[in-house]
Amino acid sequence: MAETDTDFAALIGSRICHDLISPVGAINNGLELLLMSGMNMSPEVALIDESVRNASARLRFFRVAFGGGNTQPVAAQETTDILRDLYAQSKWEVIWPLGAAPSRSALRMVFLGLLCLETGMPYGGRIEIEHRTTGWDITGTADRLNINAALWGVLAGQPLAERLLPAQVQFGLLPAIVKDSGQQLTSIVTETTITLSIKG
Repeated sequence: MAETDTDFAALIGSRICHDLISPVGAINNGLELLLMSGMNMSPEVALIDESVRNASARLRFFRVAFGGGNTQPVAAQETTDILRDLYAQSKWEVIWPLGAAPSRSALRMVFLGLLCLETGMPYGGRIEIEHRTTGWDITGTADRLNINAALWGVLAGQPLAERLLPAQVQFGLLPAIVKDSGQQLTSIVTETTITLSIKG
């Protein structure tokens, strides 16, 4: 079976995250053992601890967002743990629907949507994810938005005049994955809100 471009990109993402999760986890475990042995939680150690936890949460998030998708459901607790650990000290408050346990493929699209909203809400804000029978709505609300019309046009299928930057890759990947899944992606932007909808 031939691999699509998005399948191949997912293999690369999965490989990178898989290889990095183990050493980051080992650092975290080693730090916990040092603290249990009586080492004081100095400001320097606290900084290391926070950085390792953030790296671990980001890798778990990226493993879903940029890894392979399948129909296997992801437990609601696993998703809420990832989002809690990633956004606990961030500028964004993310609300996940209680008890929702989507397939890994669906969660991948939602996580990529979150990355798009982060780009449009660089000063922070509230992001609420809603699961409906027809699909998903991801709505961000903020006092200030920063909308790059060209990037958001890519989500609507418009060509981009320049190459995407690494920090913008989600804008190219999300519409391709949604299209491969046979669903539709729409976006609505107002002065204070952004809504991405993924409908089947």
